[in-house]
Amino acid sequence: MKFSERWLRTLVNPALQSAELSHLLTMAGLEVEALEEVAADFSGVVIGQVLSVAPHPDADRLRVCKVEAGTGSPLQIVCGAPNVREGVRVPCALVGAKLPGFEIKKAKLRGVESFGMLCSARELGLAEEADGLLLLPDDAPVGSNIRDYLHLDDRLYTLKLTPNRSDCLSMIGLAREVSALTGSPLSLPLIAPATVNGSVIRNVKITAGPACPRYCGRVISLLNHMARTPAWMAERLSRSGLRSISAVVDITNYVLLELGQPLHAFDLGKLSGDIQVRLATPGETLTLLNDQRAVLDADMLVIADDHGAQALAGIMGGAATAVDENTSEIFLEAAYFSPDAIVSRARRLGLSTDSSHRFERGVDYASTRNALERATTLILEICGGEASPITEVCGILPERVPVSLRAARASKVLGVALDDAQVEKTLERLGFTYHRDDAVYRVTPPSYRFDLNIEEDLIEELARVYGYDNIQAQAPVAHLNMLPQPEHQRGMDGLRSVLVARDYQEVITYSFVDAAWETDFAPGVQVVALKNPIASQMGVMRSTLLGGLMDVLRSNLNRRQERVRLFESGRCFLTTEDGFDQPQRLAGLVYGNAVPEQWGSVAQNVDFFDAKADIEALCWPKIARFEKAVHPAMHPGQCAEVWLDGVQAGWLGTLHPRLMQKYDLDTAPVLFELSLPALLTRTLPSHGEVSRFQSVRRDLAVIIDESVPVQALIETMYAAQIEGVAEIALFDVYRGKGIDSDKKSLAFRVLLQDTQKTFTDTEVDAAMASFTDLLKQKFNAQLRS
Repeated sequence: MKFSERWLRTLVNPALQSAELSHLLTMAGLEVEALEEVAADFSGVVIGQVLSVAPHPDADRLRVCKVEAGTGSPLQIVCGAPNVREGVRVPCALVGAKLPGFEIKKAKLRGVESFGMLCSARELGLAEEADGLLLLPDDAPVGSNIRDYLHLDDRLYTLKLTPNRSDCLSMIGLAREVSALTGSPLSLPLIAPATVNGSVIRNVKITAGPACPRYCGRVISLLNHMARTPAWMAERLSRSGLRSISAVVDITNYVLLELGQPLHAFDLGKLSGDIQVRLATPGETLTLLNDQRAVLDADMLVIADDHGAQALAGIMGGAATAVDENTSEIFLEAAYFSPDAIVSRARRLGLSTDSSHRFERGVDYASTRNALERATTLILEICGGEASPITEVCGILPERVPVSLRAARASKVLGVALDDAQVEKTLERLGFTYHRDDAVYRVTPPSYRFDLNIEEDLIEELARVYGYDNIQAQAPVAHLNMLPQPEHQRGMDGLRSVLVARDYQEVITYSFVDAAWETDFAPGVQVVALKNPIASQMGVMRSTLLGGLMDVLRSNLNRRQERVRLFESGRCFLTTEDGFDQPQRLAGLVYGNAVPEQWGSVAQNVDFFDAKADIEALCWPKIARFEKAVHPAMHPGQCAEVWLDGVQAGWLGTLHPRLMQKYDLDTAPVLFELSLPALLTRTLPSHGEVSRFQSVRRDLAVIIDESVPVQALIETMYAAQIEGVAEIALFDVYRGKGIDSDKKSLAFRVLLQDTQKTFTDTEVDAAMASFTDLLKQKFNAQLRS
C-alpha cells in the first residue's frame, strides 16, 4: 500500500521524523518497503504569472515573456513552451535557482536577455516527460514558493503488508495503528448522515446471503457531470498511485483509500429493474471496465439487474453500466462480501484489483453504511445533487468471539514483566473492548481485526505496542543432554559433504512446479494439483526433483556457465490410495566437462559412469548395484535402476534425446534421483585382522554373451564364497577381432590373501578353476585363451 505522509499526519501527527516513523511501522509488523520524496530536491522556484507574451525577434519558436514573480518588478524571460500565454500561472525559476541537474543563470537566448526560466513538470523532476509548462490554478498565489504550494516536501511510504493486516489497507486503519503505537491523538473525519432530499428508491434482492451478509445502496440524482475533482483529492489519489478519472469515480476511490471500504457507482439510467446480488449462471458473460470479456463460473458472485450481470461483486464493475461524462444519476453501492466468496475469483480471471485485494483479506463489516454516507457527503459537496434514502439488506454478519488473555501468560511468553495497568492501557490504545474476570481478560476484537482469534494473537499485539526493540534478549537457562546418535544412521550433512567434495553445488527449488515438468520427467504419475497456486506455472506439487534441477541448469546455461554440477534434497508429493505420500529424495545433475578446464588433461564431457562413481561414493560402505532399466525421461540405452540392500533405491541415466531437444541443450546431462532414507542407513564397521602375508593376483578372462551384465558375474563369484578371495574387479572389456559379434570378452582381476598363510600355486589354481567352472555352468562362459 502506498500513501502520503502529509495525508497521514492530518489524521495523526506523532512527534517523529519520517525515518523514525518508518522504523516504528516496520518494527510493529507493517514493513515499510520504500520511503521516497515526492519531488527531487530543488530551490529558488516560485509561482509566476505571465503578464505578456511577444514574439522573439530572431527565433520563430521562442517567446519573450513579462512575468510577475513577486520580485518587485516584472522579469523578462525567454520561453519556448507551446502553451505559454498571457495570464497563466506557472512555476518560475529565478536566477540562482537550483533545479535537478542544473542551475539557472542570467543568459542571452538568440540575443535577448532572459532572467529566469518558466518550468514544466519535467524540469522540476515531477514527471519523466512534459508537453509544456506546468499550468497552475488561477488562484495560485504569485511569488509563493512552489514547494510549499504543491506540498512537494511530502514523502511517500510503500508498505508491504502481510495478508492478516487488512485493517491497515486504509488511511484510517494506519492512523489507528500509529496512534496506538505512539499514544498520539486521532483526528478522524466526522461522518454524519447525508441530507436526504430525494425519493428515488432502487430495491435490492439478495439470493446469495452467506456471500453478501450486508448490502447498502442509494440513488443520487441531479449530479453536475461537469464537476471536477478538487486538487486536494486528486493530489492524495495521485500520491497513493491512483490516477484521477472523474469526480464520482475519484470519490469512490478516495473513500476506498480513506476507510478501506470498496465502493462502486452504477449509472442509474443504464440499470433495469431491481438490484440483484446472486451467483453467476455457469457460462454467463460480463464485459468488465477494462474491456475484458469474462466468462463466469457458478461460484462467482455478481451484481445484476433484469438484463443480467452488471458487475463482478467485490472485484470490478461492468462496462455497460459504467459512469461516464454524461452521467447525472447514479446508484452508489457499499457492501460487505465474505472473503470466501471473493478469494481466488479475480486470479482465476487474471485480475488483481484494489477491491478484490481488500475483500479477499476482510473488510470492516461495521463501516459499510458509514462509507456510503462519507461518499455521499463528498459527492453532494463536489457534484451537487439530491440523495435518496439508503436501501440496506442485512443478513448474518460475522461474530466477534471474545478471546481470553492472561497477563501472566503474556509476560512468560514475551519474557517481559507486564503488570495489569500496562495490559489494560495497551488494550485501550488498540481500541479493544474487554472485561476482566479475576486474572483473565475477556477481549472482544473490533470488527476490523479479523486476525485476532487466539490468546497468542493478543500477546503479539502487546509485544508490538510494547516495542520489539524494548524486549531484551535473554540467554535461555536449561539442562542440556546429549541425544544418542545411532551409528547405523548418518545425517544429510554427511551426504552433502560427499557431494560437495566431488564438486557439486546444492540448490533449493520450489515444491510448486509447472505441470509440464511433471509430464516430461514423471509421466503417468498422478500429480497433486493446487487449488490456489501462487502462479500459473506453479500449479502442481512436484513428484520428482528432476524438473527443478533442469530449470536451474537452463538458468546457468543462459548465464554462460558451461560446467554445472547440482544436487538437491527434499520432499516429493505423491497421491496414494490412502491419501498422500511425501517421500524424501536426493537428486543430482551433471553437465559439461567432467573436470574443470586445465592444462593437465584433455577436455571430456561428463558421462554416465562419472555420475555412477558419484552414486557409489554416496552409498559407501554399502555396495550399490545397477541394473539396466527404462525410464521415460532417460536415454533408453543409458539408464539404470540403483539397488541398495536388495531394494530399488532410485534411478541413474542420461537425459532422453527428446527432452534434450525440447530444452535446447547441446549435450545431454546425466541425472540421478535416489531415496534419501536408503542412503542414510549404513553398515557398521567391523574389525578385521591385517594379513602379514602377501596377496596373490590371478587374471580371469572369459567370453560370454553380449546380453549378460558384468554385475551378474561379479555377484556370482562373490556368492561362491571361495576361501581367501579378497577382491574381484573388472579391468578390461574387449569386442572385436577374434570375438563373435554377439559376444564380449571380460577380464577380471582376482586377489587372494589369507591372514594365516601364503597361498600355494595349487590352492590358487583350484580357486580359479572353481570360478571358471561356475561361470561356465551359470553363464556358458568360455575361458579365453
